[in-house]
Amino acid sequence: MGLFSLKGPVNAQGLFSDSLRAARDTSDAQELANPSVLGMGKSKGIIIRYERLPRFGMHSRGQQSNVEDARADVLRSNRFEFKAYAPLVNNPHFKLVLGGGYFLEEFNYEKPDQQPYPLYQRLQDKNLRSLDGQLIMLRPINHRNYLIFRVKGELNGDYGKYSDISLTRYLRTSMEAIYGWKKSPYLSYGVGVQLGYAFGRQTIYPALLYNRTFNDKWGVEAIFPANVTFRRNFSEKSLLYMGYRIDGATYNININTEPFSQYETVELRKSEIKGRVRWDREIYDFLWFGLETGYRYNHKFDLYDGRKRTASPLIETHIKDAMFFNVELFLVPPRRFLKQ
Repeated sequence: MGLFSLKGPVNAQGLFSDSLRAARDTSDAQELANPSVLGMGKSKGIIIRYERLPRFGMHSRGQQSNVEDARADVLRSNRFEFKAYAPLVNNPHFKLVLGGGYFLEEFNYEKPDQQPYPLYQRLQDKNLRSLDGQLIMLRPINHRNYLIFRVKGELNGDYGKYSDISLTRYLRTSMEAIYGWKKSPYLSYGVGVQLGYAFGRQTIYPALLYNRTFNDKWGVEAIFPANVTFRRNFSEKSLLYMGYRIDGATYNININTEPFSQYETVELRKSEIKGRVRWDREIYDFLWFGLETGYRYNHKFDLYDGRKRTASPLIETHIKDAMFFNVELFLVPPRRFLKQ
């Protein structure tokens, strides 16, 4: 067994579906319980993703007396992402996976030189970045039950040089724990809790895992409420996914102009819901690509005093809903590994 011999249960991005995907092993699928079911796509070891949102408008409203309102058009928003997973421990009774990733989001405004609004200027000049590391544990308890645990740390902000990063300002942590039941090779479900940023700030909420294959063509893969995805298997080399997912994060950003310079740090809290259709297709053995499109609904894009978790927002921004498109290349276990 090598780097790509580990697998995970959910084929949607979600809060931790990519990393859960790294914690499943088919070699002992019939012996000890795990979250996977027959018919699911192959695990992803390395992922490279590019996403574009075409032109959309945003309208910001100041929520403090000294903060003004503004409007602007974004010509496009580009997102780049890289992820990788590697096993640290891989035996039938315990699996530990190390994951890491880098994410970048840029905003390109129409007529940026004519946008004096501090928030828009900062987003135009500096990209939002995230550098993360995580540990994922899968502990099969017996033939029917399993435990999944993940802890993740992210450095989120508009920093440039990594030498400028302050852990106290940029570090964000999240974790998940799920206790599950493997009822059959076609049905696995679990219950647990998540501590994360799906809704724009760190929140605890329930997690319901449900993976089921109905027949040789249809299945569902879900970690509710983060994502729900229906799967259509055309063949072992071609799969279609339809559903939704919730994405969220917080970023520490530096705005040095009034009235924001009076705050030690300001925090951008963002959250969005995406209805999506995705097609995964094998290129050659271990190399696959994914194409995805859908509709993005903006739930939150607000600016806060970063030192006050429950403070009222400084700015509330409404972003017009828009289509999105992304393309992805990823590496999966070569067939010779799966046959060992």
